Amino acid sequence: MAGVIAVMLASAPAVSEDLKAYKLTIDGVSVDIDPGEDATVTLPNGKDARVKLERNAFATFSSKSFSFVHPSTVTVTKTNLSKGVDQHLMASAVGSMVIIQEYSDMNPVMLNQFMLQEITKESVRAGGKLTQKAGSRKLADGKVLKGLTATVKSSTDQVAYEVMSYGTADQGVVVITSLDDDNAAADRPMIDRFWQSLKLRMGG
Repeated sequence: MAGVIAVMLASAPAVSEDLKAYKLTIDGVSVDIDPGEDATVTLPNGKDARVKLERNAFATFSSKSFSFVHPSTVTVTKTNLSKGVDQHLMASAVGSMVIIQEYSDMNPVMLNQFMLQEITKESVRAGGKLTQKAGSRKLADGKVLKGLTATVKSSTDQVAYEVMSYGTADQGVVVITSLDDDNAAADRPMIDRFWQSLKLRMGG
């Protein structure tokens, strides 16, 4: 099909039940459409083209210093915690999480124990038993993140955590994952794909 296809978010206000989430433009002709829907577009040459907008199963999230693949149905949010520190959060519907704290002016590798204490303190206060040991993750490009693996076990559930970090002289990341045993079957693939696809764009 000749021409450039552009997909953009529809910008009209949500005042109609029929408003679609996306606008598909082909050779200057636009049609509103939702993922999974079919539509017919009449091109400038008079010919009709049948189009369908489908969501890819996975997408790539990129920041200045890292990228990873995630399910396209799961949103990655970014929060600026302080000067030089951004936090990126990916959470499933049942609460399994991947958190990446991105440091642009310091090496954060000494923060592993502190981060583990912070993310588990409420569960421990409620009576959960924390066990931990040293751990590491080797990425596809050979970079190695080092840190801690841990579990918090209570009378009702058990949650597995990883806190791993990587840094150079003046930048780095801390990666935290959280996975409840009850949700492991559904959410472990999301976390496994994250680790398999994580790329760090920094030296070392």
